[in-house]
Amino acid sequence: MALFTREDRVIVINNKPEYIQRILDYDYIIRREPSVVAIVHNEDTLEKLFYGSKEILVPVYRDIHRALAQHRPTVAINLSSYRSVVKTTEPLLRDPNIRVIVIVAEGVPERDMKSLIKIANQNHKTIVGPATFGAITVGALRAGVVGGDYDNILKSRLYSPGSIGIVTRSGGLLNEMFRIVSRNSDGVLEGVAVGGDVFPGSTILDHVLRMNNDPEIRAIVMVSEIGGKEEYEIARLIREGKIRKPIISWVVGVSAELFPWRVQFGHAAAKANSEMEGAREKLRILKQAGSIVPESFGDLERVIREVSDRLELKPREAPYNPLPMDFRKAVSQGLVRRPTSIVSSISKEVDGEISYRGKRVSDILSEGGDIVDVIGYLWFGKQLSPRFRNFLSMCIVLLADHGPHVSGAHNAIVAARAGKDLVSSLASGILTIGPRFGGAIDDAMRYFYDAVSRGISAQEFVEEMKSKGINIPGIGHRVKSKYNPDRRVQLLIEFARRELSSRKYLEFALEVERETLKKSEKLILNVDGAIAAIMLDILDQEGYNIEEMLGLGYGNAIFVLARSVGIIGHILDQKRLKQPLYRHPDDDVYLI
Repeated sequence: MALFTREDRVIVINNKPEYIQRILDYDYIIRREPSVVAIVHNEDTLEKLFYGSKEILVPVYRDIHRALAQHRPTVAINLSSYRSVVKTTEPLLRDPNIRVIVIVAEGVPERDMKSLIKIANQNHKTIVGPATFGAITVGALRAGVVGGDYDNILKSRLYSPGSIGIVTRSGGLLNEMFRIVSRNSDGVLEGVAVGGDVFPGSTILDHVLRMNNDPEIRAIVMVSEIGGKEEYEIARLIREGKIRKPIISWVVGVSAELFPWRVQFGHAAAKANSEMEGAREKLRILKQAGSIVPESFGDLERVIREVSDRLELKPREAPYNPLPMDFRKAVSQGLVRRPTSIVSSISKEVDGEISYRGKRVSDILSEGGDIVDVIGYLWFGKQLSPRFRNFLSMCIVLLADHGPHVSGAHNAIVAARAGKDLVSSLASGILTIGPRFGGAIDDAMRYFYDAVSRGISAQEFVEEMKSKGINIPGIGHRVKSKYNPDRRVQLLIEFARRELSSRKYLEFALEVERETLKKSEKLILNVDGAIAAIMLDILDQEGYNIEEMLGLGYGNAIFVLARSVGIIGHILDQKRLKQPLYRHPDDDVYLI
């Protein structure tokens, strides 16, 4: 039978909205109902996604068992890291409704994978992966991101079911095969990337046998690799007549024989340890058994076309929905125009760095500036006279403002445009400061201090916080990442390394960041966490009673003081620009 049907219901483990959106986009293209019925993550909430141009809400559960019981999914896609795969996959394997589990993580320990395979066999489940892009039954379900982007789906006709089944180890190679098959036959019915790890949950042989028994599949394309010997079993089954359908075979890695040493290709399993595991010998055995083997990879097109012509496979064109363009992409291409909701002239981000009235914060610091300079730029639009220059510290400069988009500034702007006085408008902004916006310095100080005092490692700290279900204060950013770092944090770290002889709290925070980056590139040490750690080091070196100060809110006081400067600037800016009453645009509100 087919791997997936149009009635399958999908549960996703670990909330990665961009990944999940691509699954829903395929649902829309092929005109089926949204397949993703539930997400399992670290809190009970709702994730807002798109089905075509319509926004939908997908429930998110902290408890995997409750999600399974509530929605009775039949397919699971596990996006957990390799460290969490066993814990999150076992409940799926024991659920009576789940048939197929896709494990995306690469590098799952072999012992763990063997354990999962054993449970899967006992419960008659199919695992695709690990280290996979997923699998697709054309016109039914895309469980993963196989097929690539929207343009490639259209070019490969992955909206219109054909008659060819494809199985590979590599997701990238599977995408290439989609294009080749679509050009030379009636198209693909099913494509599976079993994954590149040594112990896949299901093998190429498993899927070849399943496709052989699927009456809708007329021919099979198998692309394997050097390493392993399952091709010999496939050859035996062809000779014995147990694989009856035309099977076109290619083994990647012929070039490995040109090297005087054993070559390790990209996948963990792609390494020939003997001549039998080499590409040429496997191809020879497969061809001898009756498989159709091209002369080269480039010859695959001709072979697929000849088989298709012999089977009289004529392309069929199924209807599909064109995918709407994302608003941000349309804006970037100049296809739409929309008036901005807020006009602001005092701060903006330039090349990844905040500037005040066009003055970069790093420039202010390099010129010996302080909070008075920031007040001058934000409130008066110029550098003030020297008599004002004697006030606060580096972190106040860095925290003073972060544009009109964040909650504090936004609230104050709305209040000012409603005609409220400066004090009322400032209070409106300041009241938004809390654990989700700017109020994480105190909590970060408490947790870092406690962990260092107990002498636990960063890894133990991260695992402890995870077991308690607590997000680590001072870690994570919505926009910045490992590859798009926050310049403010870099400046703070440079300051600490230049000015502090001992940095045990900062070094601990950076060790925590190294651990959290293993999970996501966005789990970086943010500006709250950097200030918290450096402040602890300063207090420690100067003999303050840290435990007493932790209860008084000194960390968040820095943020409140600094951000008040920016909030006041926004209020004065709106009044000077004579901005009218603010009303949020209707198309930016989802009404339930």
